[in-house]
Amino acid sequence: MELIDVIKSRRSIRKYQDKPVEREKINACLEAARLAPSACNSQPWHYIVIDDPKVKEAFCKEAFSGVYNMTKFAEKAPVLIAAVSDRGNFTSRIGNFFRRTEFYLVDQGISGEHLVLRAHDLGLGTCWIGWLNSDKAEKFFRLPKSKKIEHLIALGYPAEEPAPRPRQTLEEIVSYNEYKK
Repeated sequence: MELIDVIKSRRSIRKYQDKPVEREKINACLEAARLAPSACNSQPWHYIVIDDPKVKEAFCKEAFSGVYNMTKFAEKAPVLIAAVSDRGNFTSRIGNFFRRTEFYLVDQGISGEHLVLRAHDLGLGTCWIGWLNSDKAEKFFRLPKSKKIEHLIALGYPAEEPAPRPRQTLEEIVSYNEYKK
């Protein structure tokens, strides 16, 4: 598939087939994530793959508890991938301070997008999940206090193909040489 076709046809999938995802496909997605660029080559990410059904069930009870239960659909995905933040190296943290931008989050977004696009190219569906109980999720994995689970990516074979969501036109989001809205 051409890259533009992957981008145009990728959707957030919330219903998955009850079918395990092959480790080679998971690793291919993670390899795409690993190759992403990052500020000062800091590579501020670590991914925890949750594909053991018992571990996933226990994790979901923590991550999707209370007000976070609206994302409980993700427990039906055969795989969850937790994106653990690392604030980056010293040089990128200096840039964060002066620019007032958390570049490690931008970098995680780039890496995660590489992962979901590769997944779609391999016939898998994904959904980014930012609404989770991070405190309980981090305790579940006994993460050091300096680390945070920023988001999850649900991964599996789609049981649905949602219709495209409306997008603004280029004319609505782009201006050249001046800001014009």
